Amino acid sequence: MHMFNEIFIQLLILLAISMFVIAIAKKINIPYSIALVIVGLLLGMTHIPVLEEAETYVTQSHIFQAIIISLFLPILLGDATLKLPFPHLREQSKPVLALAFGGTLLSFLIIALSSYYLLGLPLIVAFTFASLMSATDPISVISIFKSLGVPKSVVTIIEGESLFNDGIAVVLFQISSVYLLSYMEMGWAGLGSGLLLFLKFSLGGIAVGAILGYLFSQLIRFYDDYPLEIGFSMLLFFGSYFIAEHFHVSGVIAVVVSGLIFGSYGARIGMSETTETNINSFWDVVTLIANSLIFLMIGLEIKNINFSDKWGMIALAILIVLVGRTLALYTSVSMMKSFPRAWKSVLNWGGLKGSLSIALALSLPPGFEGRDSILVLTFSVVLFSLLVQGLTIKPLVLKLGLGGPKQEAAQD
Repeated sequence: MHMFNEIFIQLLILLAISMFVIAIAKKINIPYSIALVIVGLLLGMTHIPVLEEAETYVTQSHIFQAIIISLFLPILLGDATLKLPFPHLREQSKPVLALAFGGTLLSFLIIALSSYYLLGLPLIVAFTFASLMSATDPISVISIFKSLGVPKSVVTIIEGESLFNDGIAVVLFQISSVYLLSYMEMGWAGLGSGLLLFLKFSLGGIAVGAILGYLFSQLIRFYDDYPLEIGFSMLLFFGSYFIAEHFHVSGVIAVVVSGLIFGSYGARIGMSETTETNINSFWDVVTLIANSLIFLMIGLEIKNINFSDKWGMIALAILIVLVGRTLALYTSVSMMKSFPRAWKSVLNWGGLKGSLSIALALSLPPGFEGRDSILVLTFSVVLFSLLVQGLTIKPLVLKLGLGGPKQEAAQD
């Protein structure tokens, strides 16, 4: 019991710090995810006895993985799907699907092969790193976009892409880190097995999500009671995730699909306006807490990683990821004639890497060969994308003339 008490107090200390940081960030108008990473970095470098224990505890790989992957991932994905208006998504379905499928797979291959040939990483390490780099995490970008009044379509494309490519990236990660070697020994037959596994993971995830999303949408028709319906939405997100994982299909994809059905179809047939407002507010709060801890943890984790004499490799990795994203993005939307150039630039620079990449990297078992290289490179790219891209996206948006009249300041 005592042990649990300790843990709880340590998480509370971290939560208190992150809430304080967010409060200040919102006053001086910088995205809170970036502020938290910076504060985490500073805390990781200073020795504060009270925090030492919390930091050591939180950054153990299995704890970090349990907290972020099992607890926060369903929350973040569920919240994003509820907020994403289905009609907008349908309007932008072409660019979203082109980027989420074509773009993700392309950047995965470009980054994997470049890491293998240019960085000299072993094949499995190169592919695993590439799978981590193909997920985008636009939390900080979206809040900047909304505050600048960037066209809704651009916001929808970047949100939609991120939702679907998270699912794909997690599947690629599982295949790269666990099955890649055995498939490669099988030659072409292995490629087939890899594709089958990919389809099993994705289609299985879609099936689980669709069934649960439909059932819960029917269930809420019988009630007009928002605390209960909020409870149902939590059950839905965690249920989809763990049921899918139990059947060895993609939990991430299951959450995305169930959330989209629940948030569009379910809301239409079974939610009163009061319920919808309350469900959204509830998930806003939960997401804020989840994000605040994740980004603070990203900063804190830094002191466990040895960067010395890897600077050349880090710089090259950052370059490979940026070029991979650019090539994949421009190729996948090249078929769309009417796609504005300014949008491409903003979507390209706004494809930040974030919490998911780090959570997955930390979830690699300690015995995984090349885990250290993956951690160093993933951390460096995520930090670069949050600090450099995150802090320069605003000037870029303004320079390209995409900032419209201010919409309601970002709620994120």
